[in-house]
Amino acid sequence: MSRTDLIGLLPSEMEDLAVELGASRYRGRQLATWIYRKGVCALDRMTDLSREFRAALADRVTLRLPEIERVDESGDGSRKLVFRLDDGARVSAVLMPDDDRMTLCLSTQVGCGFECAFCLTGTMGLDRNLTTGEIVGQLLAANDLAGEEHRVTHLVFMGMGEPLANYEALATAIRIFTDARLGVGYSPRRITVSTVGLVAGIEKLGRDELKVNLAISLHGASDDVRSRLMPVNRSWNLATLMDAVKKYPLAPRQRVFFEYVMLEGVNDSDDDARRLVRLLRGVRAKVNLIPFNDWEGATFRRSPLARILAFQAILLGSGVTTTVRWSKGEDIGAACGQLRESVPA
Repeated sequence: MSRTDLIGLLPSEMEDLAVELGASRYRGRQLATWIYRKGVCALDRMTDLSREFRAALADRVTLRLPEIERVDESGDGSRKLVFRLDDGARVSAVLMPDDDRMTLCLSTQVGCGFECAFCLTGTMGLDRNLTTGEIVGQLLAANDLAGEEHRVTHLVFMGMGEPLANYEALATAIRIFTDARLGVGYSPRRITVSTVGLVAGIEKLGRDELKVNLAISLHGASDDVRSRLMPVNRSWNLATLMDAVKKYPLAPRQRVFFEYVMLEGVNDSDDDARRLVRLLRGVRAKVNLIPFNDWEGATFRRSPLARILAFQAILLGSGVTTTVRWSKGEDIGAACGQLRESVPA
């Protein structure tokens, strides 16, 4: 019989497992509390569980955090955690401190199959989806590394892979993260899911009422430009994408985030800015302008700062909330669009 990975089970599934092993549902709730609330991932430390129940669990389950193979530290305080998974595959997560925040950028796939032209991760291709346990394990391992004083406060699914292409594992992870009683206990407003624009996934995320923030990797304000940068636009063009975005359920003060990487001579003209203003009309939006983060072999260049600020000024002048988001961790290959790890042969 194959062993069940406890990390990644919903608390209700832990209750079911406890009953299956001859214990009460209460024992399953205790198990969830130890793992998700207390971050304890060793059965012998769960002192209020009977020896018999722990022995039965040991025969049926695995309980271990993903191995942190390497920690790269940036001059800006960010840390890239490189995880080696059971099959030898590697993924990265990035811890990013900012005043009283500690944000963790999570991966959902080994590699990515969407081949955005400016993104190093896309050059890997897609190896496989991560399991729910591998997604949740990144957070538990990061909190274990960071310690109680520097516990992760915000989660962004902006690491390796396309989150909505691994929807079921993503949704289960979010439910574990946001379970206020037996899960990790994050507010959905502190979780952001970024997508290249998978319309079916955006619609499902809205229907499932997970209430997380939605971020759209936009990067072009016309179908011509966006299709050259992002092949996904040929399947779901801007009109289809924006229709789905406008239907996404938002809380009263919640906004949709739009990520826009600034590429010199490609998408950074005044006309591009005015097209973006028109595209976002009627949407409660916040635009994050991201100066391009270089990588070896890239054919793009970062827009000059003066051009970025002129682009921002047009958006602000039209009433579109816009910030310039300088990525953290660029010096360790941990910035937006720079994540790549080797895949076993």
